Amino acid sequence: MNDIALEDNATMTEPIEEKDAAWASINTPLHMDTLQVFIQDVERLLRINPMLEFKKFEKLGPSHYFMQGKNISQDPAYTFETELQVTQTANGIEIEYEQGIKARTVVQIEAATLEDGEPGSKLTLTDHYNRLDEEALQERLNEVDKSLVNWATDLQRYTMNWRRWSRFKLWRWYMRRIWQPMKPTARRITYMLLWISIVEVALIALGAAIYLSEYR
Repeated sequence: MNDIALEDNATMTEPIEEKDAAWASINTPLHMDTLQVFIQDVERLLRINPMLEFKKFEKLGPSHYFMQGKNISQDPAYTFETELQVTQTANGIEIEYEQGIKARTVVQIEAATLEDGEPGSKLTLTDHYNRLDEEALQERLNEVDKSLVNWATDLQRYTMNWRRWSRFKLWRWYMRRIWQPMKPTARRITYMLLWISIVEVALIALGAAIYLSEYR
């Protein structure tokens, strides 16, 4: 895992040396209490990952879910289908997967002070692969989830946008009802189309302004 530049003075760790585990950490502008509430929405938390294309995500019961889809962090991509159980911890949540080679993802939060001196929080994602012995794990390396960096990066961007825009009901409605169910490719296409539309409107406005200044 290489170092990457993140927005808003966030940092990302190197992978840990612990056997069969890897982690990534980011700083967020959200206070600890706000971030603790944010991560309770497990479906949103997982769907923010830009490397996961969901075919189905269902709630089966309290803290019990089913998800099915494709992970595009590997080449070729691989499919996944698993139930998962979410457990509250003292400083976050733990997501246990019933199927697949990844045993669990631990989400931990702690208080942090951002470089500008403002209070924020630190979020750490840790994937554990200790379900299989070393030999069996080596045979299924093509199913290792390599999306950890991408997931953490997009989580940071999302929390930054959440702080700026979540007070607006229309923004929250759009992100939950339109953006969240989209595949990552559809999100990128929508983003590009939005900017193209903005540029087109700006050019039309500029043309109108030039016309009025010349012939008024």
